Amino acid sequence: MLYIVATPIGNLKDITLRAIETLSSVDVIFAEDTRVAGKLLACNNISKPTYRYDEHSHSRAIKEVLAFLEQEKSVAFISDAGTPGISDPGTRLVQSVRELLPRVKIIPIPGVSALTSILSVSGIDSSMFSFFGFPPHKKGRTTFFKRVALSDIPIVFYESPHRIQKAFEALAKEDKTSMKLVVGRELTKIYEDIFIGTPKEALSYFVGEKLKGEFVVVKI
Repeated sequence: MLYIVATPIGNLKDITLRAIETLSSVDVIFAEDTRVAGKLLACNNISKPTYRYDEHSHSRAIKEVLAFLEQEKSVAFISDAGTPGISDPGTRLVQSVRELLPRVKIIPIPGVSALTSILSVSGIDSSMFSFFGFPPHKKGRTTFFKRVALSDIPIVFYESPHRIQKAFEALAKEDKTSMKLVVGRELTKIYEDIFIGTPKEALSYFVGEKLKGEFVVVKI
Protein backbone atom coordinates (compact mmCIF):
# COMPACT_ATOMS: atom_id res chain seq x y z
CA MET A 1 0.00 0.00 0.00
CA LEU A 2 1.01 3.59 -0.60
CA TYR A 3 -0.09 6.04 2.07
CA ILE A 4 -0.32 9.76 1.28
CA VAL A 5 0.10 11.32 4.70
CA ALA A 6 -0.75 14.90 5.67
CA THR A 7 1.67 16.51 8.12
CA PRO A 8 1.66 19.80 10.09
CA ILE A 9 2.19 23.07 8.21
CA GLY A 10 3.96 24.59 11.19
CA ASN A 11 2.88 23.53 14.66
CA LEU A 12 4.10 19.94 15.11
CA LYS A 13 1.23 19.24 17.51
CA ASP A 14 -1.18 19.39 14.57
CA ILE A 15 -0.25 15.91 13.40
CA THR A 16 -3.12 13.41 13.66
CA LEU A 17 -3.10 10.22 15.68
CA ARG A 18 -3.73 8.28 12.49
CA ALA A 19 -0.75 9.90 10.77
CA ILE A 20 1.51 8.92 13.68
CA GLU A 21 0.13 5.39 13.61
CA THR A 22 0.65 5.11 9.85
CA LEU A 23 4.19 6.49 9.84
CA SER A 24 5.06 4.15 12.71
CA SER A 25 3.74 1.09 10.89
CA VAL A 26 4.98 1.46 7.30
CA ASP A 27 8.16 -0.16 6.04
CA VAL A 28 9.65 2.97 4.44
CA ILE A 29 8.93 6.68 4.16
CA PHE A 30 9.57 8.92 1.18
CA ALA A 31 9.73 12.64 1.92
CA GLU A 32 10.05 15.83 -0.07
CA ASP A 33 12.86 16.85 2.29
CA THR A 34 14.39 14.20 4.55
CA ARG A 35 15.74 16.84 6.94
CA VAL A 36 12.28 18.29 7.55
CA ALA A 37 10.85 14.79 7.82
CA GLY A 38 13.55 13.82 10.31
CA LYS A 39 12.49 16.51 12.77
CA LEU A 40 8.85 15.45 12.58
CA LEU A 41 9.65 11.77 12.96
CA ALA A 42 12.03 12.36 15.87
CA CYS A 43 9.41 14.48 17.62
CA ASN A 44 7.05 11.49 17.51
CA ASN A 45 9.68 8.84 18.31
CA ILE A 46 9.42 7.26 14.86
CA SER A 47 12.47 5.61 13.31
CA LYS A 48 12.02 4.38 9.74
CA PRO A 49 14.19 4.25 6.61
CA THR A 50 13.54 7.59 4.92
CA TYR A 51 14.29 8.48 1.30
CA ARG A 52 14.05 11.70 -0.66
CA TYR A 53 11.37 12.15 -3.29
CA ASP A 54 10.97 15.57 -4.89
CA GLU A 55 10.47 16.98 -8.39
CA HIS A 56 14.21 16.84 -9.10
CA SER A 57 14.67 13.23 -7.96
CA HIS A 58 11.51 11.79 -9.55
CA SER A 59 13.18 9.68 -12.25
CA ARG A 60 15.38 7.92 -9.69
CA ALA A 61 13.07 7.90 -6.68
CA ILE A 62 9.99 6.57 -8.47
CA LYS A 63 11.97 3.42 -9.33
CA GLU A 64 12.73 2.99 -5.63
CA VAL A 65 9.09 3.52 -4.67
CA LEU A 66 7.91 1.02 -7.27
CA ALA A 67 10.52 -1.53 -6.18
CA PHE A 68 9.35 -1.38 -2.56
CA LEU A 69 5.71 -1.66 -3.59
CA GLU A 70 6.46 -4.63 -5.88
CA GLN A 71 8.07 -6.32 -2.87
CA GLU A 72 4.74 -5.75 -1.08
CA LYS A 73 6.31 -3.24 1.29
CA SER A 74 4.13 -0.48 2.69
CA VAL A 75 5.25 3.02 1.72
CA ALA A 76 4.29 6.45 3.08
CA PHE A 77 4.86 9.76 1.33
CA ILE A 78 4.98 13.08 3.16
CA SER A 79 5.63 16.53 1.73
CA ASP A 80 7.44 19.38 3.48
CA ALA A 81 4.18 20.41 5.13
CA GLY A 82 0.44 19.97 4.77
CA THR A 83 -1.46 17.59 2.52
CA PRO A 84 0.60 16.00 -0.28
CA GLY A 85 -0.64 16.53 -3.81
CA ILE A 86 -1.56 20.18 -3.23
CA SER A 87 1.10 22.06 -5.24
CA ASP A 88 3.88 19.57 -4.47
CA PRO A 89 5.47 16.38 -5.90
CA GLY A 90 2.78 14.14 -4.40
CA THR A 91 0.63 14.51 -7.51
CA ARG A 92 3.31 13.10 -9.81
CA LEU A 93 4.03 10.22 -7.43
CA VAL A 94 0.37 9.16 -7.28
CA GLN A 95 0.00 9.47 -11.06
CA SER A 96 3.04 7.26 -11.66
CA VAL A 97 1.99 4.56 -9.19
CA ARG A 98 -1.57 4.48 -10.58
CA GLU A 99 -0.21 4.10 -14.11
CA LEU A 100 2.59 1.61 -13.48
CA LEU A 101 1.22 -0.42 -10.56
CA PRO A 102 -2.58 -0.14 -10.78
CA ARG A 103 -3.06 -3.01 -8.31
CA VAL A 104 -1.47 -0.97 -5.49
CA LYS A 105 -3.96 0.56 -3.10
CA ILE A 106 -3.34 4.27 -2.47
CA ILE A 107 -4.72 5.48 0.85
CA PRO A 108 -5.10 9.13 1.94
CA ILE A 109 -4.31 9.98 5.56
CA PRO A 110 -5.98 13.41 5.83
CA GLY A 111 -4.89 16.32 7.97
CA VAL A 112 -3.72 19.90 7.83
CA SER A 113 -3.73 22.03 4.66
CA ALA A 114 -2.92 25.73 4.36
CA LEU A 115 -5.72 25.93 1.80
CA THR A 116 -8.47 24.83 4.16
CA SER A 117 -6.88 26.56 7.16
CA ILE A 118 -7.06 30.02 5.58
CA LEU A 119 -10.59 29.44 4.25
CA SER A 120 -11.77 28.43 7.72
CA VAL A 121 -10.87 31.84 9.17
CA SER A 122 -11.65 34.00 6.12
CA GLY A 123 -15.31 34.49 7.01
CA ILE A 124 -16.40 34.05 3.40
CA ASP A 125 -18.82 31.66 1.76
CA SER A 126 -16.46 28.91 0.64
CA SER A 127 -19.12 26.66 -0.87
CA MET A 128 -17.55 27.55 -4.21
CA PHE A 129 -13.95 28.66 -4.79
CA SER A 130 -10.96 27.99 -7.05
CA PHE A 131 -7.43 27.05 -6.05
CA PHE A 132 -4.74 28.35 -8.40
CA GLY A 133 -1.62 26.97 -6.65
CA PHE A 134 1.56 29.04 -7.10
CA PRO A 135 1.64 31.86 -9.68
CA PRO A 136 4.05 31.35 -12.61
CA HIS A 137 7.47 32.87 -11.97
CA LYS A 138 7.70 34.63 -15.33
CA LYS A 139 5.68 33.67 -18.41
CA GLY A 140 1.95 33.77 -17.75
CA ARG A 141 2.22 35.73 -14.51
CA THR A 142 0.26 38.75 -15.80
CA THR A 143 -2.49 36.50 -17.14
CA PHE A 144 -2.60 34.65 -13.82
CA PHE A 145 -3.36 37.80 -11.83
CA LYS A 146 -5.86 39.05 -14.40
CA ARG A 147 -7.78 35.80 -13.91
CA VAL A 148 -7.63 36.22 -10.13
CA ALA A 149 -8.91 39.80 -10.31
CA LEU A 150 -11.75 39.03 -12.73
CA SER A 151 -13.06 35.94 -10.96
CA ASP A 152 -16.52 36.23 -9.43
CA ILE A 153 -15.79 33.47 -6.90
CA PRO A 154 -13.04 33.42 -4.23
CA ILE A 155 -9.58 32.46 -5.49
CA VAL A 156 -6.91 30.93 -3.27
CA PHE A 157 -3.22 30.83 -4.19
CA TYR A 158 0.15 30.29 -2.54
CA GLU A 159 3.17 32.56 -2.86
CA SER A 160 6.74 32.63 -1.58
CA PRO A 161 8.13 35.50 0.53
CA HIS A 162 10.42 36.47 -2.38
CA ARG A 163 7.50 37.20 -4.72
CA ILE A 164 4.62 38.18 -2.44
CA GLN A 165 5.15 41.93 -2.89
CA LYS A 166 5.08 41.52 -6.67
CA ALA A 167 1.86 39.55 -6.30
CA PHE A 168 0.26 42.39 -4.34
CA GLU A 169 1.53 44.90 -6.92
CA ALA A 170 0.01 42.87 -9.76
CA LEU A 171 -3.34 42.62 -7.99
CA ALA A 172 -3.31 46.33 -7.15
CA LYS A 173 -2.75 47.08 -10.84
CA GLU A 174 -5.74 44.93 -11.79
CA ASP A 175 -7.97 46.18 -8.96
CA LYS A 176 -10.96 48.07 -10.34
CA THR A 177 -13.44 47.47 -7.52
CA SER A 178 -11.46 47.72 -4.24
CA MET A 179 -10.99 43.97 -4.01
CA LYS A 180 -10.36 42.45 -0.62
CA LEU A 181 -7.71 39.91 0.26
CA VAL A 182 -7.33 37.55 3.19
CA VAL A 183 -3.63 36.82 3.61
CA GLY A 184 -2.22 34.16 5.90
CA ARG A 185 1.47 34.22 6.76
CA GLU A 186 3.25 31.50 8.73
CA LEU A 187 -0.04 29.76 9.57
CA THR A 188 0.03 27.74 12.84
CA LYS A 189 3.54 28.98 13.65
CA ILE A 190 4.63 31.33 16.42
CA TYR A 191 4.54 34.42 14.16
CA GLU A 192 1.23 33.54 12.50
CA ASP A 193 -0.33 36.60 10.89
CA ILE A 194 -3.73 36.94 9.22
CA PHE A 195 -4.42 40.15 7.31
CA ILE A 196 -7.59 41.41 5.62
CA GLY A 197 -7.50 44.40 3.27
CA THR A 198 -6.94 45.65 -0.26
CA PRO A 199 -3.84 44.80 -2.33
CA LYS A 200 -2.47 48.32 -1.73
CA GLU A 201 -2.99 47.96 2.00
CA ALA A 202 -1.26 44.58 1.88
CA LEU A 203 1.73 46.20 0.14
CA SER A 204 2.08 48.63 3.03
CA TYR A 205 1.48 46.04 5.72
CA PHE A 206 3.82 43.27 4.60
CA VAL A 207 7.23 44.90 4.88
CA GLY A 208 10.43 44.09 6.77
CA GLU A 209 10.08 41.10 9.08
CA LYS A 210 6.52 40.55 7.87
CA LEU A 211 7.88 39.44 4.50
CA LYS A 212 9.37 36.30 6.02
CA GLY A 213 7.57 32.97 5.84
CA GLU A 214 5.12 31.24 3.54
CA PHE A 215 1.98 32.97 2.28
CA VAL A 216 -1.50 31.83 1.32
CA VAL A 217 -3.82 34.43 -0.22
CA VAL A 218 -7.58 34.49 -0.72
CA LYS A 219 -9.00 37.01 -3.18
CA ILE A 220 -12.54 37.55 -1.93
